[in-house]
Amino acid sequence: MESLRERKRERNRAATVEAAWRLFIERGYDHVTVQDICVAADIAPRTFHRYFPSKDDVVAEPIRRMTALALERIAAAPDGTPDAAVMRQALLAVGGFVVEHRELLTGLRTVALQSSHLRANPPGVRPDQEAGLVAQLAGRGERDPAGWRLRLLVACAVAGFRVWYEDYFREAPPDPLAHLDAVLHAAVDPHAG
Repeated sequence: MESLRERKRERNRAATVEAAWRLFIERGYDHVTVQDICVAADIAPRTFHRYFPSKDDVVAEPIRRMTALALERIAAAPDGTPDAAVMRQALLAVGGFVVEHRELLTGLRTVALQSSHLRANPPGVRPDQEAGLVAQLAGRGERDPAGWRLRLLVACAVAGFRVWYEDYFREAPPDPLAHLDAVLHAAVDPHAG
């Protein structure tokens, strides 16, 4: 069970992120400093750095949240569920997060496209986050997370999600989650048509 201190820390972290995102959308990433974020969030720079090593990490926060959501869904999957189905369900939950936060994520995509720094270093799923998904999936059956099949399954699922994500922000399909499910089936099922 999460302690009061942990919940307060998470609320403060979320408030800091919200303040930073608003500033990034208003001014552009390249024109916002850590000090600006601290003033907007009403925190000290030391507090900011307790949550985030750098300003880049604030931009990557949606990816951290999405990865955490996927990890939770993998952990909660019923025993005996095939790995491909577990990955599809986990990433469908992440797709729901994206749909729910479309306006904010659209603003952040615009910020990333306008920033010379972020264009050179685009935020995305880092190798350690992908490895975490593999490890969580491997832990369901006490398998070796270094096994190539699990790594390939996760890499294909993440790539499929990335394709859907780009499609969704280019022109949202009428049923975005059904489209995501179709993309994920194609990505993780070698027999999908």
